[in-house]
Amino acid sequence: IIAVPKTLELGLSSTAQLGRSGVAGAAAAALRQKQAPIKNEYKSNPSSAVVTLSSSGTLDSSSITCKLDTGKAIHEAQQKVAGLHQKAGGDDPEISGELCSGDMLLEALVACAGVTLRAVSTALDVPIKEGTVRAEGDLDFKGTMGVDRNAPVGFTAIRLSFDLKMEEGREVPEEKIEKLGKLTERYCVVLQTIAKKPELSVSVRGTEEVEPGVEKTLAWGQSK
Repeated sequence: IIAVPKTLELGLSSTAQLGRSGVAGAAAAALRQKQAPIKNEYKSNPSSAVVTLSSSGTLDSSSITCKLDTGKAIHEAQQKVAGLHQKAGGDDPEISGELCSGDMLLEALVACAGVTLRAVSTALDVPIKEGTVRAEGDLDFKGTMGVDRNAPVGFTAIRLSFDLKMEEGREVPEEKIEKLGKLTERYCVVLQTIAKKPELSVSVRGTEEVEPGVEKTLAWGQSK
C-alpha cells in the first residue's frame, strides 16, 4: 500500500493503544510529508508520473539459467528488502539496496522467460551461444499514489524481448526460431500468469491487545 489515508480509526482506546497510535501517526505523517511534494508534482505535471521500469538478464550456452542484472548495493545485500520506488518517495536503491516490487515483477518475468527459452532451445537443439533478455513495463504513479482516481494502478504495458547470438557455423532455420518463441511464450509460468489473470484472494488479519489479556481481532478478505 503506497497511498496513506489521512485518518485511520480502529475504535480502540487503551493507554497503550494511544501510545502506539502516536508512534504510528508520526510515521504516517512523516510519509505523507515526504510524498506531498511528489503528489503535487504529479498533479501539476501528470506526464512526470509516467515511467518505464526495466529488468534484464543474460543467457549463455553453459547452463539452463538466466543471470539477472542488478545494482551493486542490491547484489551485495544479504537479504532482499522491498521498499518504495523513488517516484513514490523511496530512497535511491543504489544506496539503500531496497528493491521496488515493480522491478521485482519484471525480474521474475525475465528470469522465468530466460530459463524457459534455454530449456526449449536445448530441447529443439537451437545452438544459442549467448543472449540477453529484457522486460520493460510502463507505469503511471498517479494511480498508486492516489493522485488521480482515473489513472490505472499497475503496469499498463509490458514488453519482453530476447536478443540471441547463435554458435558460429550452425545455421538455424527461421521456422525453428518461430517455434522457439511460441513454445517459450506458452510454457513460461510467469508470463502466462500475467497474461491469464488467475483467481485471486486477498485477506488481512491483525490482533490488538485492548487491555492486558484481552485481544481484538481485525480481519478483512475478498476473492476475485
